[in-house]
Amino acid sequence: MAAVRPVLVFVLIGLLSGEVSSVQYFGKLIGKLSELHHGVSGEVYAVDSRTLYIKDFTYDGQGPAAYFYAGNTRTPGNSGFRLRDEKGSGEVIRRYRKEGVTLSLPEGKTLNNIKIFYVWCEEFAVNFGDVKIPRNFDYPRPVKVDQLQGVHGVSSDNVVIVDAQTLLIPNFSYDGEAPDAKFWVGRGSKPSPQGTRIPDENGKEKPLRRYDRKTIVLTLPGDLTVFEIGHFGVWCEAFTVDFGHILIPQNLNVPPSLKMLGVSPQSKLNCEVLQDSTAFEVRWAMAGESIIVQLVAKIDNGEYMSFGVSGDESGSVMINGDVAVAWIDKETLKGHAVDYYLKDKSQCSGPTGSCPDSRFRENSDSIRMLNAAQVNGYSIVTYQRPLRADDEYDQPIHSNQSTPIIWAIGPLNQRNEVSFHSEYLKTDKFIHFGRSPKWNCPAPEVEQPMKPKTTQDEDEEEAVTPSRSRNNERRRGSNNRGNPVRESEGSESERVASRFEQSSKRGSNKNSDENSRRNIPTPAPASKKDAWTIPPIQCYEPDDGVFYAQMGPTGGKRGYPAITGHVGWGISWYINGLLIPEINVVRGKTYTFVIEGGLDPNVPAKYHPFYITDDPVGGYEHQSAEDKKKIRIFAGAQQDKDGNVYPTGTGRLCHWTQKGDMEAEDFASFGAYQRTLELKCDQGEPGVIQWTPDDNTPDTVYYQCFTHRYLGWKINVLDSCDEQPAASETRIISVPSPFDQEENYEKNGETMQ
Repeated sequence: MAAVRPVLVFVLIGLLSGEVSSVQYFGKLIGKLSELHHGVSGEVYAVDSRTLYIKDFTYDGQGPAAYFYAGNTRTPGNSGFRLRDEKGSGEVIRRYRKEGVTLSLPEGKTLNNIKIFYVWCEEFAVNFGDVKIPRNFDYPRPVKVDQLQGVHGVSSDNVVIVDAQTLLIPNFSYDGEAPDAKFWVGRGSKPSPQGTRIPDENGKEKPLRRYDRKTIVLTLPGDLTVFEIGHFGVWCEAFTVDFGHILIPQNLNVPPSLKMLGVSPQSKLNCEVLQDSTAFEVRWAMAGESIIVQLVAKIDNGEYMSFGVSGDESGSVMINGDVAVAWIDKETLKGHAVDYYLKDKSQCSGPTGSCPDSRFRENSDSIRMLNAAQVNGYSIVTYQRPLRADDEYDQPIHSNQSTPIIWAIGPLNQRNEVSFHSEYLKTDKFIHFGRSPKWNCPAPEVEQPMKPKTTQDEDEEEAVTPSRSRNNERRRGSNNRGNPVRESEGSESERVASRFEQSSKRGSNKNSDENSRRNIPTPAPASKKDAWTIPPIQCYEPDDGVFYAQMGPTGGKRGYPAITGHVGWGISWYINGLLIPEINVVRGKTYTFVIEGGLDPNVPAKYHPFYITDDPVGGYEHQSAEDKKKIRIFAGAQQDKDGNVYPTGTGRLCHWTQKGDMEAEDFASFGAYQRTLELKCDQGEPGVIQWTPDDNTPDTVYYQCFTHRYLGWKINVLDSCDEQPAASETRIISVPSPFDQEENYEKNGETMQ
């Protein structure tokens, strides 16, 4: 098997996703159909370059030979061309009563080169109703926005807003080290706890694993659309940390999601490997009277992949076979899926050979090309075809028994038609397309679990549903193709065998009152086993009462988590060079804190205002209004004239950084670990706050970060300091001030960073 498979089924799943959204967005309005004959009426929208949606389409069905038509003149007539209906059928259209209808233009046609859409009676050459396409019409299309760039290795190429509910994140990376990172969206320009979780590409809301330049597709949950959000990024929910985000532009002209057009889902997907060496796979889902097929292979530019039904019911035979020939032009990224009839084992020449159906008879192509994408060297083409044979050039696909199949890979000729294949099926192969869905294809890579797997976890993964699949690139509800080639499936496909498992339990995830009141989750408790002993700062230390507060690593499992019993997110406060020591202070004495936790609020992961509070959690900025009323702050914050609390304990960022490759938990003591740390500081000045505990100060308070939770630890407030250092007592480790270190760096010709 090929070791790695790309992100591929998001297209196929997206074509079958969701229920009708309450958000009435169908694309860009072209206009209303003129109401001329047989009750024809409706509003026509452009979904994208090749897809139309007719809202509330009505037609009495009494015309003798009525078809959907489009043309490149502004006058309706027989010179136009037929459009297949929402089922992909080329038959006379049926009766409609205020129905939503999704139509695709034929291969090679776009809204750039048609001027009119109409309902046309061929037998009597009568226009039943039409709408004209405005000149220079700006149809909806995917929009490319900024790249993700942040901490914990968060990065990506430019994010693509594929449609109103789908985001494509090319080459996404994240180091996987934080305990509670989630994909996140929300209103406004920056993340906050009042945002909304976005399930990952597998439909899960669990903390994100490690990603290494992986292209993924995400679907906004429920009825949430890009029109209602102002940002997208990666957010550590339990610690309220922004790991990196981008802004979502307003007034986007993007396609609606297929879910918004009323397309309903199949429950699960099927997959079979056709050839290992090219990673050639066929994936499919039954959709009523049709089937949606996705072909995936690692083929070269100028090559095709073909798949279809044998010309002989008893085995896999090429002659008289009915196949879809699919390829992607890697220069334009335009996808193709063409219906072929294999009359002979030769190139198409006149009325003989392996030819597109349309070469034998006009308008006989039964393949409806839906999507195409080029991802990580893989060609991905998704198409729809009827189960039954539409004409003498088609073979039926059985839903109640096995169907003999054929496939081939080979070069395209100068006419972009098939040449003799270089790879092909050499044995008989049958597929039961109507079987209970089963995924017989390899996973792209093993997912790194956040915890040891249980038998139940493994059973869920083996189930291979779209939202809980072994394929980490698989995505429930996504309808992106990875590039601007985008067609939508007809709404009649909603009569599918069963529905996709809905992994999002939240329904509509707009910023409702319920969502905005959501409690920030408490990090999982951590074991206190083998915790390092951190020497407390005694009440008589230091002599001058000056504390240096800087950032540094949590010290692995033996550091912050084991000391506090809370999981950390990678950084903690260091006081006078010690990892979250308990500090002992005396009432009535004034203490000075030199703060070096970061200055720039626009980089939240490097902005840690220091404050002293009675709250053991911290992160005052993100506490609820009700909780803030219960919290006291003793130093490091002030109120403005409107009563808003803002931090004052800010200064340049200094960070203790580990040298070497040893894991922190491999050190027997903090002292040994501390010797591997060096202090690196940004340019700028430290901040300074002073604090004098008094009789109203509780016996235990905490030094914390104003913007993030669980970064600090305890301060014990004493009435008096009865202890004094003994003459022979060894004092705790003396750490030079950052000012002294900076001087040493300058003497050595180095620059602090």
